[in-house]
Amino acid sequence: MGRFLNKGNGKFAELAASKYFVDKTELINKLLEKDGTEKFICNSRARRFGKSVTADMLVAYFSRGADSRQLFEPLKCEKTELFMRNMNQYDTIFMDIQAQFGAARERSVNPIQYVRQCVIKELQKEHPEIVSEDDTMADALANIYNDTENQFVVIFDEWDYPIRELDEDCKERTDYIEFLRGLFKNSDAKEYIRLAYLTGIMPVVRTKEQSAVNNFMEYTMTNPMDLAQDIGFTEGEVQFLCEKFGIDFDQMKEWYNGYNLNGIAMYNPLSVVRAISAKRFQQYWTTTGTYGDIDDLINKNFDGLREDLIKMLSGNRILINVSNGKNDLQSFKNKSEVITALIHLGYFAYDADTREAYVPNKEIQEVFYQYMEDNENDNLSRFMRVSEKILNTVTEGDSEQTAKLIQSVHNDFTSSIEYNDENSLSCTIMIALIAAFTYYHQPIREFPCGKGFADIVYLPLQNHPNRPVIVVELKWDKSANAAISQIKERQYPESLRGYAGDILLAGIDYDKKTKEHVCEIESFSSFE
Repeated sequence: MGRFLNKGNGKFAELAASKYFVDKTELINKLLEKDGTEKFICNSRARRFGKSVTADMLVAYFSRGADSRQLFEPLKCEKTELFMRNMNQYDTIFMDIQAQFGAARERSVNPIQYVRQCVIKELQKEHPEIVSEDDTMADALANIYNDTENQFVVIFDEWDYPIRELDEDCKERTDYIEFLRGLFKNSDAKEYIRLAYLTGIMPVVRTKEQSAVNNFMEYTMTNPMDLAQDIGFTEGEVQFLCEKFGIDFDQMKEWYNGYNLNGIAMYNPLSVVRAISAKRFQQYWTTTGTYGDIDDLINKNFDGLREDLIKMLSGNRILINVSNGKNDLQSFKNKSEVITALIHLGYFAYDADTREAYVPNKEIQEVFYQYMEDNENDNLSRFMRVSEKILNTVTEGDSEQTAKLIQSVHNDFTSSIEYNDENSLSCTIMIALIAAFTYYHQPIREFPCGKGFADIVYLPLQNHPNRPVIVVELKWDKSANAAISQIKERQYPESLRGYAGDILLAGIDYDKKTKEHVCEIESFSSFE
């Protein structure tokens, strides 16, 4: 057992014994069925989605010399003849690319030469008569296969680190691309590779300059295909953990749900486990580097980018073209590419059926809120301060000032939203009240209550019980009083008594001729 070659099953065995373990071993059955060109797989997911854990599982299953039969026996993977025949039968090379680039820099050596030397040294130990210290990795694997007919499983975690983080003209980056091309695209690779599994954050790029691994099948946050539920926690798995440890599933769902992969609700495992362990729902995502990601990306000078971000943070969705996404974080040409990168990084989610991007959950809202608190001069931060004023005027019942501030939001921040119907008006109102997410659940459109559906309802969070429910009714070329009357006539407040002590009714009308908003706010207690 080596450091890179046939590491064994120790790390996965430790994980499988954990009290928070979620069994994802059915992925192995799916991978075993893939052959020919399908056996070259790039499975990318957002940060902290369990990619490295999956890599450890594959190492435990494939590594020659280990005995993993007892380890996998009680797990979900189907113990078919194919499964048993392939277990622990392949020389398996595992490498964390980011870690090895870091190790090479500490030694002031070329990363690719360092990686090659480390692996060749271990291959020489196992096959001294076949492998020479001057061999490339591709030559070594091809020669071993020709002499022994033993195929290899190659697993690279954080495979995309050099492409994602290094400048396009950086020698380390170009050397790495040539390394991948030589290892996986030469004429012998289909023979000596049993499975090549790359896992990272960003998808494979398919441009002429970086076509090193364009023979790989891509499974991404925007197109996960048949591997959608195999990395990350499904809703059923999270519900099981909540029941096991006595955790409120509804709160767990609001904080960490929202990623839609092929119609399957997926959760970030790290956040779920930390919330269960700490018995506290909060934002577990960020590090200092996280804010750097956001700052670098949202400050790209593309028309409409900040406005789209504000729309999503307010609970709205935007149409997005993800087909031209990049796998680096430098060479962007338009706002769609930036937003697509943020989807792959996990800051936004994507619905492939509607082709819409959106903020997935309260944890990610908190990420952006904390970012804005730390960047007071940023355009998003300035907008947040306006929204906080609007929320205050609403809760204070100041109808006139609320209308003026909503007008300023439409003029200054959302002028591209053309009012064609009440739906477009509701988009602006949700944007104006974006600051509400500190105290309220996600705004609910068309909320069923009383004898109809309220246009927008804000329900306070459990830790803010003194906040009033806010019921918003919208009108178009009518009057704000007509909106209030409709709320009362349809008895919306009656069905909302259980959510909070007080209820605020906000009627908002937009006059198409004057192009002005008019607002009327009442407390439910005033007419109870």
